[in-house]
Amino acid sequence: MSSNQKRTVAIKGMHCAACSSRIEKVLQSLDGVDSVAVNLATESMELVWNTDVISLEAIAGRVKDLGFELVQEEVGEELTLELAISGMHCAACSTRIEKVVSAMDGVITVRINLLTEIGLVTYRQGLVSQRQIRVAIAGLGFESRPVTARLDQFARKRQETLQRLAVMKTRLIWSLGLAALLLCLSMGEMLGLPLPASINPHWHPLRFTLIQFALVVPIMLLGRSFYLIGIPALLRRVPNMDSLIAMGTGAAFLYSSWNMVEMMLSRDPHRQAMLAMDLYFESAGVLIALVSLGKFMETRSKSHTSDAIAGLMQLTPDRAILLKRKEESDVEMDQVEILVEEIEAGDLLLVRPGERIPVDGVIVGGRTVVDESMLTGESLPVSKSEGDRVTCGTLNKSGAVRVKTEQVGQDTILARIVRTVQEAQGSKAPIAALADRVSLYFVPVVMIVAVLTGLAWYFAGGVEFAVALRYFIAVMVIACPCAMGLATPTSIMVGTGRGAQLGVLIKSGAALEIAEKVTVLVFDKTGTLTHGRPELTDLVNMSGGQSDDQLLYLVASLEQSSEHPLAEALVAAAQSKGIALKQPDDFVATIGRGVSGRVDGREILFGNRQILEDSGLSVEGSSEEIASLSRQGKTVLFLAVDGRLAALVAIADKLKSEVPAAVSRLKQMGLRLIMLTGDQEMTAKAIAAQAGIDEVIAQVLPDKKADTIRALRQQGLCTAMVGDGINDAPALAVADVGIAMGTGTDIAIESGDIVLMQGNLDGVIIALRLSRAVMRNIRQNLFWAFAYNVIGIPVAAGLLVLFGGPSLNPMIAGAAMAMSSVSVVGNALRLRRFNTIL
Repeated sequence: MSSNQKRTVAIKGMHCAACSSRIEKVLQSLDGVDSVAVNLATESMELVWNTDVISLEAIAGRVKDLGFELVQEEVGEELTLELAISGMHCAACSTRIEKVVSAMDGVITVRINLLTEIGLVTYRQGLVSQRQIRVAIAGLGFESRPVTARLDQFARKRQETLQRLAVMKTRLIWSLGLAALLLCLSMGEMLGLPLPASINPHWHPLRFTLIQFALVVPIMLLGRSFYLIGIPALLRRVPNMDSLIAMGTGAAFLYSSWNMVEMMLSRDPHRQAMLAMDLYFESAGVLIALVSLGKFMETRSKSHTSDAIAGLMQLTPDRAILLKRKEESDVEMDQVEILVEEIEAGDLLLVRPGERIPVDGVIVGGRTVVDESMLTGESLPVSKSEGDRVTCGTLNKSGAVRVKTEQVGQDTILARIVRTVQEAQGSKAPIAALADRVSLYFVPVVMIVAVLTGLAWYFAGGVEFAVALRYFIAVMVIACPCAMGLATPTSIMVGTGRGAQLGVLIKSGAALEIAEKVTVLVFDKTGTLTHGRPELTDLVNMSGGQSDDQLLYLVASLEQSSEHPLAEALVAAAQSKGIALKQPDDFVATIGRGVSGRVDGREILFGNRQILEDSGLSVEGSSEEIASLSRQGKTVLFLAVDGRLAALVAIADKLKSEVPAAVSRLKQMGLRLIMLTGDQEMTAKAIAAQAGIDEVIAQVLPDKKADTIRALRQQGLCTAMVGDGINDAPALAVADVGIAMGTGTDIAIESGDIVLMQGNLDGVIIALRLSRAVMRNIRQNLFWAFAYNVIGIPVAAGLLVLFGGPSLNPMIAGAAMAMSSVSVVGNALRLRRFNTIL
């Protein structure tokens, strides 16, 4: 048995791409760790490790050594219920509750706090329910209600981000205010601002200096995170962006502080005035304020990248109406309002007009119209009545319905969609590999360049130490590894979220990248281009003695034992005519051929031309009829009774109405389209012609479809297979990109790399266009992130000065660095406006 375990965990303390790259490099070097993928944008890590070789605690310890925190989430069947309990008066009350609840099967631990009136119950899901625990407490005479918020890791993280933004905003306002005063004071003369004579640097240099010092210290305290994170990272030899800011501003502060001390020790007014003109307190203060502004804007922008998930999570209502049968009546029901967390499989719920459906279930009473647009992207409401399935998060538009619960909580389709999108947003696209490699060595290289720049200007350039220091600071603060680290994950987060809003689930960054390169689109016919509901259209009687109904009786009776969609069409046709069917004897199904057996003692053979020819029967005498039916796009099957051809049976599966227009748009996108089917070639070509598809590969058995896809790939073609995700699973798996189509909410989310909730070809267009838009966005981000650093660092080092140009002030360099990350995230957020118009 494999001892490998896969888990996604949160990583706290990352600030730039150098952080994530360093964690990946160190963990991948550990024995027992198979793969590590750190995502800076989501602050998470996907980890695969061998539990026999290394424990998660050991990995967490190594992460801690690097200066970060690995946060483990409890997974599995153990759940914790937090209850507010009222009615307790003494220790005997709490002790009695603990004793009774602890004795329940499935309860692991119980802790009741009499002072706070809060109880924590750890229990094993499946053995005991929240409702049973609360009923047991009620039986003791106490009231309880769940107080645990319906927030998973994502929601808690989002709340933490909002709280962090609030703190950052307060600190930023103070920092910017103090920095503005500091800038006005230090550069007042240069800017032509009137300064009071009492703080004129020429007349009162020490006072002028001390006021600057008093202004910069609070700014540095407000921005202390740069030092608390950057300096320890530097000492551990894993420097990051904070290290660059800490060193740059720290150097400016220490140099200015030294001049201040020297000024205080000097008695020479002229010397003091000269030293007052050689201060860089404003560089340190303004830099911290501007970088903090950039950090705030970046964090706020990043919080919007997950808006799509937040929107999906908010679709689940907080409460539901539970229907409970009254004790004195077998018919009447009590209506009890409960929290959604309390709903269990099998519960009967009442959903009124205008309410969102809280579970996945089946309507057992009433009829209504349901808006499923928030899940499928389909704008038209869907009529629902008794026996129809409904999905959590969809909106009940008209009538009140009773719904029997089937799936709740994390098992609903909505929850699975959210998980799928979260996993996709946490994944990496192969295009990110270059940025990751560069980020790993970027900060150390920048530090070396900054030191060499300062030394070169001081020794070779002959400038004063203060000028060389300015070049050193400018290089340190202009470099931005964050822009490179955010270039890919932010685009993937926004793009996959936008896809989910449009009914397209893209399951990984790799799928996005490959989908952009697709040149050949292969369609399965049944259920993809057609409705997947075959109907009997013609029965050409060739028996010479039996009626059409008798022949339909024989073939439908035989097909009762088959699971093929065509068999369902024949059985449905017989039942619509009121024909009573009989179970066949000696039933045999031959894959890709047909079926045989006995009905009322008569030998029946039914299927394609091959099964008849294998039995020595000829169909040559009916070639004209076969050709005529095939040209109409109908599938022609043959019925033989007692060794003689008795009838031609024509079955048609109608083309979806949107297919011709969608095919035309796909052609405009430059794609080569192929229809793959098991139908006879003439029938297949007729259907393909109706759809507008020029290439057809016909008479392909189900188990050979994957071989066809494999052959196309061997020709060097990038292929996407579009199918229903069930019968086409092998072909979907073999293709470069598997696109599974669902119908409404009846969908296998696990199928394919991309899942279409709408069940029509418009979703294919959206998926491919979105992949192109996301990859274009990623390339733009990477280009500007690299170009910014490639151009910015030489300019900060004084390249333009060598050709008679200006030098770059460290404050401007810091502002440019701050805006580089913001521009990358802002560019990614443009994907939120992606539309479906070609």
